[in-house]
Amino acid sequence: MLAVHPDDLLLDLSALSGLIRSDAHSVTFAGATPLEQIYSTLTEMDRMLASSPGVISVQTLAGAMATGTHGQGLHQSSIADEAEHIRMVLSDGSVRELSRGDADFPAALVSLGVLGIVTEVTLRTQPFRIFTCHKNAVSADSLESDLLRWNDEYELSKAWWFVDDNFIHVWNAHQASEEESHHYAQNDREVVEHADEGDDSLNDTIDQTLEHMHRDTQIHGKGGKQFRTVTRFRDFTDVTGDIYQLFCRGIAVPQINVEIGVPLEKTPAVISKIKRWYADNRPHMHYPIILRCTGASSAWLSPAFDQPTCFFGFVVYYADDGSLSEAGLHFLSEVEKLLAEEGGRPHWGKYYDASLYRWQDLYPHWASFRALREQFDPQGRLSNDYTAALFNQFDKG
Repeated sequence: MLAVHPDDLLLDLSALSGLIRSDAHSVTFAGATPLEQIYSTLTEMDRMLASSPGVISVQTLAGAMATGTHGQGLHQSSIADEAEHIRMVLSDGSVRELSRGDADFPAALVSLGVLGIVTEVTLRTQPFRIFTCHKNAVSADSLESDLLRWNDEYELSKAWWFVDDNFIHVWNAHQASEEESHHYAQNDREVVEHADEGDDSLNDTIDQTLEHMHRDTQIHGKGGKQFRTVTRFRDFTDVTGDIYQLFCRGIAVPQINVEIGVPLEKTPAVISKIKRWYADNRPHMHYPIILRCTGASSAWLSPAFDQPTCFFGFVVYYADDGSLSEAGLHFLSEVEKLLAEEGGRPHWGKYYDASLYRWQDLYPHWASFRALREQFDPQGRLSNDYTAALFNQFDKG
């Protein structure tokens, strides 16, 4: 995505990290604070964010906001949507303070880093809560309705769709009962595992997925991190813990990751379309499709702007020699086209084919954001090849 030239400048903001101040309902962190530090600090304060975390917590607060990082659950949206105040340094060295309610605030929430250098963010918080997560394997026959039902009935829901075998591995979480919360406290606030009923319905599916991954990545044995992301689908142990313990569980592995958000109201039809497309073409499935739904975002450039959204995630892992499965990449290319045709909006922090999208049609405030970028950074000092192409060139079509 990004070509670096000798005269480019990379800013190291790692010193701008840590808690700056807090009150009963909010916390202010420096922009380069890693999310894992924010989550641990909030937990110590018996507070949490309303937004569900993404799976990777090593990214910085400002970076996570800039790209629209999100978790799952229709009663919340992206991490950026929990911001109350943003302090940024503009390209001319001046400081701009933006607060919720300001006309430009929705533009600053997800900004791709082109408006200014974010040095501080104030986030609203809520009381610390405990959740119990139920893990199940079910048929995908009625996924079109099941996905909406899960997200309606549970505060947090995440699913992995094994299209080849028509199975779903789903995590559904609700606030823990008083008894479950008591057991969690008695367990020194470590995750409590409940009885595993020994469901083996996904074993053949998991074995087949592992075979595909072994073949695609040329990695032998089962020691690679890639395979841990699949073998854990054998585990159907219900668990009780805090939201970060249960859902912030990403395994960092070199990969090509594509994630496209489609309007929730279109999601059943899109699922049916993928089923028909798969039946007709039998594409190579490297990894299950990841399904996470969120509520509407107020950020102008969020893929979930102004509408509840279902994010369809796709992964292809790199092989030991740095190569990628051609069949896996072909699948990514074709499925992205399918979702783009349905009004899909790509996740800014992941891979996508820009030629598939008409940004001004997808984002109602696209022109206003471009105008604000010109106002905040008229000389384009904060631009790079990627953002210049994104905002300066004519849109597709």
